Amino acid sequence: MNRDQIMRPALVAGAIFNLVAATIFLFPGSLGRVADLPAPSAVYQSWLIAVFIVIFAGLYLWLSRRPVIDRQMIVLAVFGKMGVFCVSVACLLLGELSLMAFTPAAGDFLFALLFFWWLSGAASE
Repeated sequence: MNRDQIMRPALVAGAIFNLVAATIFLFPGSLGRVADLPAPSAVYQSWLIAVFIVIFAGLYLWLSRRPVIDRQMIVLAVFGKMGVFCVSVACLLLGELSLMAFTPAAGDFLFALLFFWWLSGAASE
């Protein structure tokens, strides 16, 4: 089994993960509270975050359907996922984020590891 056979479903799963996250950010007063996210100072901020999350979801879906998965786009995906994780860790340590709200960042970290794993072997296959 080559790495692409694992990566393509992982990209679809990452897109679904991002769409769920975007939905939470689209409704900060209801779903955001359920997820224990800090209240935004303006709905604009939550919606803007949701837009970027959806852009990444679209990227993951697009990559999953390409004949050849673009390495540079996966590098971007790793930076995006690790960026979310690092900001979440920092906010957790500063007391700005609850453990419950931090939990999905662990998913971002796992996706980053999986994407990095693919990158580490994609050149040799």
